[in-house]
Amino acid sequence: MTALEPRDADVAKTSGVPPVPAAEEGVLGRSYRALSIGIVSVVLLIAFEATAVGTAMPVAARELDGVSLYAFAFSGYFTTSLFGMVLSGQWSDRRGPLGALTAGIAAFGAGLLLAGTAGAMWVFILGRAVQGLGGGLVIVALYVVVGRAYPERLRPSIMAAFSASWVVPSIVGPLASGAVTEHLGWRWVFVGIPVLVVFPLALALPHVRRRAGGPVDDSAGNASFDRRRIRLALGISLGAGLLQYAAQDLRWFSLVPGAVGAALLVPAVLGLLPRGTYRAARGLPSVVLLRGIAAGSFIAAESFVPLMLVTQRGLSPTLAGFSLAAGGVTWAFGSWVQSRARLEPYRGRLMTVGMVLVAASIAAAPSVLIDSVPVWTVAVAWAFGCFGMGLVISSASVLLLKLSAPEEAGTNSAALQISDALSNVVLLAAGGAAFVALGGGTVSHAATAASSSHPAAFAAVFLPMAGVALVGAWVTTRLRAPQS
Repeated sequence: MTALEPRDADVAKTSGVPPVPAAEEGVLGRSYRALSIGIVSVVLLIAFEATAVGTAMPVAARELDGVSLYAFAFSGYFTTSLFGMVLSGQWSDRRGPLGALTAGIAAFGAGLLLAGTAGAMWVFILGRAVQGLGGGLVIVALYVVVGRAYPERLRPSIMAAFSASWVVPSIVGPLASGAVTEHLGWRWVFVGIPVLVVFPLALALPHVRRRAGGPVDDSAGNASFDRRRIRLALGISLGAGLLQYAAQDLRWFSLVPGAVGAALLVPAVLGLLPRGTYRAARGLPSVVLLRGIAAGSFIAAESFVPLMLVTQRGLSPTLAGFSLAAGGVTWAFGSWVQSRARLEPYRGRLMTVGMVLVAASIAAAPSVLIDSVPVWTVAVAWAFGCFGMGLVISSASVLLLKLSAPEEAGTNSAALQISDALSNVVLLAAGGAAFVALGGGTVSHAATAASSSHPAAFAAVFLPMAGVALVGAWVTTRLRAPQS
């Protein structure tokens, strides 16, 4: 008779999940193969969306006369995902991740269709918001699946597989999206992606039900959601949205929604994130904080890379998107490096190196505003930055699950993702405000027309984000849990 791993035995007892053999097999071994392929396929769908949509976004914003609202198209996604993350954490801890995963994929696809058929920028942003709700539900549910279905020794590998699933989309996505945008129109980029929903649903959900279904504690299955946390989630989403609006509408009366947004956001953040997060308390709080700093600084900068290359250096949408393609490969490589068992004792040092690389890549990107600097400089810089992100993001996920009790995996995973999304919203708002204030929102020429206008608007986005990433390098020194 085959022995069980401790974690698998706990799940078998508490949630009715069938036991998993303790054989030293990997994530593609017989016991894990179907589940691994299924959930990685879900991440693959999200990856195609991110790489393809990012390439088409400058053209969509221009045709909908919404370049001044460009940052909203990204932050709208992150704002609603905040609520989805908290809801998913509650849903997954109490009733298992299956329902949250199914609902999330459905909302994700619906948001793509709404954005792809939009006739005005506000409808486009609404579609992105629906996508965000679905994305928030999906990502937390996936973390809970990993925490329940895989023993600790395999979690770095499945996180590396998540990162590896970005490689093909990062190469194919920008090329395909750029070609579709130029020859068929940007709308087909959005309405074409939902067909990818069918495969992950068919493959992943039956195995999620079998291996990670139901609550960890039988008594939790009948427990109602924590209404206080749901209210805080609504507060954090509404507050983030109001702050984003105030940052984009730089007039004196925008101080009112800005103040209301801050009043809603601050107590909600304090209630939803681990105590001590914003003072970088050692252990779990610093892991959560680092995730926000790394993702927020990098994504806020990356969101403006295609727009900078299209409007300042005259690249086509295809080439602008392809400048980020190599990053998918190096991100996956960084994640693979952190998954090596012999490097486990040096995880903290790897994360420090990763954040330094992220800061350097962001600082180097606006050098292409100087005409004599080759455009490919951005591609090289971003490849190094993505390698650093692969080291940091996957390691943060591994550390979070290691520091979380099974019954708290959903709540803590939600906190990690809230830190990620909230930082994206706040830093995108700050970057978008600086961009608009320095005239960036007035760009309206054709995608292929080079212009030297408003270079300072782009520099005002990238350089502060590099500074934020350097703060993250310091936070990596505080990830080790305090000694009891």
